[in-house]
Amino acid sequence: MIFRTAIAQAKKHPGLIPQFFFICLGMGGAALYLLRLAKGPHVIWNKTKNPEPWNNLDPTYQYKFVAISTDYKNLKKEGPEF
Repeated sequence: MIFRTAIAQAKKHPGLIPQFFFICLGMGGAALYLLRLAKGPHVIWNKTKNPEPWNNLDPTYQYKFVAISTDYKNLKKEGPEF
């Protein structure tokens, strides 16, 4: 019903087509980014299998999306082993 109304409005007003395109593109990008965040190493979906998954990460693992000034290849692990 909503898609039918949107298509009808786009036929009446062709200037709305780019707006619909960019809105759908933004919603798709937001959904993909949310999926990327949900699959990250710091998210726990099953507490019984691995309650602290962040302890299994290598110290050189780049967990940030963009790291401008940090070189993860030269980092050394600090702290105790769990």
